[in-house]
Amino acid sequence: MTILHAILSIGSGSLVGFTLGLVGGGGSILAVPLLVYVVGVSSPHVAIGTSAIAVAASAAANLIGHSRANTVKWPCAMVFAISGIAGAAGGAHLGKLVDGTRLLTLFGVLMIAVGVLMLRPRKSGGDPDVRLTRDNMTKLLPLLIGTGLLVGGLSGFFGIGGGFLIVPGLIGATAMPLINAIG
Repeated sequence: MTILHAILSIGSGSLVGFTLGLVGGGGSILAVPLLVYVVGVSSPHVAIGTSAIAVAASAAANLIGHSRANTVKWPCAMVFAISGIAGAAGGAHLGKLVDGTRLLTLFGVLMIAVGVLMLRPRKSGGDPDVRLTRDNMTKLLPLLIGTGLLVGGLSGFFGIGGGFLIVPGLIGATAMPLINAIG
């Protein structure tokens, strides 16, 4: 690795980490293109795998602060995460079967689609009291599991996830406020 590649890698990683800490997302959506087009990783599949590790480490570090601030809705997060892991395993298997160039094209289409969906105004700031309880389990559990599987599948397929898919997925499934979905 040359000094230039090292500088580009450190700069790209710093930008990804900063974005994750600031808005709870954008890690992979930035990391994959930065690894391919700035750092010079030749294989989109290698960039996807590399970004997954880097983003997971940054997200784990950010979780500590959110946990201390009590912004994590743990029961919702655990159901969503377990479902997401199952979906990610299937998505990753399918993603490896797709040509790298086609995968990057589909990735771009997904970025545009999610960006357009996020432009829609929300009806409220969310329900800060949302909790997964016995009383609302029949309503929330299918939403959390279904959305978690879908988000996990897309995350595994494209090697993305963080806030780009998970945060909107949690908000859509539970109507929790943004700060809680980021946590």
